[in-house]
Amino acid sequence: MANVLRLLSTLALKGAVERLAGHYQAATGTRLDADFAPTVGLLKRLQEGEKADVLVLTREGLDELVAKGLVAPASRIDLARSYVGIAVKAGQPRPDISTEAALRAALLAARSVAYSRIGASGIYFAELIQRLGIAADVNARATITAGFTAERLIIGDADLAVQQLSELKQVPSVEIVGPIPLGLQTPAVFTAGRTASSEKVARRPMLS
Repeated sequence: MANVLRLLSTLALKGAVERLAGHYQAATGTRLDADFAPTVGLLKRLQEGEKADVLVLTREGLDELVAKGLVAPASRIDLARSYVGIAVKAGQPRPDISTEAALRAALLAARSVAYSRIGASGIYFAELIQRLGIAADVNARATITAGFTAERLIIGDADLAVQQLSELKQVPSVEIVGPIPLGLQTPAVFTAGRTASSEKVARRPMLS
């Protein structure tokens, strides 16, 4: 029977982890037992005592655990960067979001905007609409959700979905409009590390 490595990962890297899991098992003989959720949710679960061998979180989230002695500092490695973007259901009009003014108009014109308040992208978006002065208008019609926000496009709950581009791409039958103007955001960095309590060693192929 293969050895098992328990992995808790942010949703943003779910697609990449699932694609690499089989290669990792073939190369190392170790099966990944992976679970995916927003970083904030994973941090809460870890604080409540859930155990794992390897974590993939936002850099800020992982650094928090390193500072508390819960993640081995030398194991920390940056895996990916991602920007927050907007998606629509496939075949629907794609609004102009290329400038701050255009983005503001698109958000105000939407019947509803789907976003998550517990993920890194949702926390950023809540702050962004506050800075743009449209938080009350957007939130009055917003679809607040967990998991992949673009799924709410498919069932008709929202016209626009906001999330990391890597997460939007994992939902079929939606189209990426593009990133929120880069001048309004900084990329999220996703970082992996081994928990200090783990007696297992994550071999390099999983992180390559």
